[in-house]
Amino acid sequence: MAKVDLKKPIVEEIAANIKDAQSVVLVDYRGLTVEQDTELRKQLREADITYKVYKNTMMNFAFKGTDCECLMPYLEGPSAIAISTTDATAPARVLCKFAKGAPKLEVKGGIVEGAAYDADGIAEIAKIPSRDELISKLLGSIQSPITNFARVMNQLAEKGGAGECIAAKEAETAGEEAPEAAPEAPAAE
Repeated sequence: MAKVDLKKPIVEEIAANIKDAQSVVLVDYRGLTVEQDTELRKQLREADITYKVYKNTMMNFAFKGTDCECLMPYLEGPSAIAISTTDATAPARVLCKFAKGAPKLEVKGGIVEGAAYDADGIAEIAKIPSRDELISKLLGSIQSPITNFARVMNQLAEKGGAGECIAAKEAETAGEEAPEAAPEAPAAE
C-alpha cells in the first residue's frame, strides 16, 4: 500500500470535520504536561468540541479550497485543531480559559463562522458568553418586569386590594382645599 493511500483517509477525516464546523481553532500544545493535556481534552469533550493532533501537511491538504485555507500560515510547529459544529465561540472560550492556567498552550488563530482571526481575535471571541448564557440573560431581563409587577400586585392584595388604595387616595384629596386661582392679568390695549 502506498503512503498516499494511508494518508488519504486522514485528510478526508479532517475535511469532513471542518466541512460543517462553525469554528476551527489551531493551537500549539508544546510544553503541556500529560495531566494538563488530559484535563484540556476532558474540558473540550464536555463542550462537544473535537480536538485532535494532526500533521501539518495533512491539515494543509484538507484546508485547500475551504474556508480554513487562510489558516495555512499558522501550520508551523506542532499543531492541534479544535472544531465545533454546535457553538461558534466554544473552542475559543475553552482554549483561552485553559491557557490562562497553562501558559504553554498557545492559540495560533482560527475561523469563527467563516471569518478568520489571529490569536488576539480569538481571545476577544473567547469573551463572548455561550449561547445558553445569552438566552438565560435575555429571559432574566424579560422576566424582571413581570416579577416586579407581580410583587406590586401582591403588595396591593396585602393592603386590602386596589379599592382600599383608591378610597385612601380620595380621602386625602377630599381633606385638602382647592388651590386658589391666580389673579388674571389685565389685558393690554
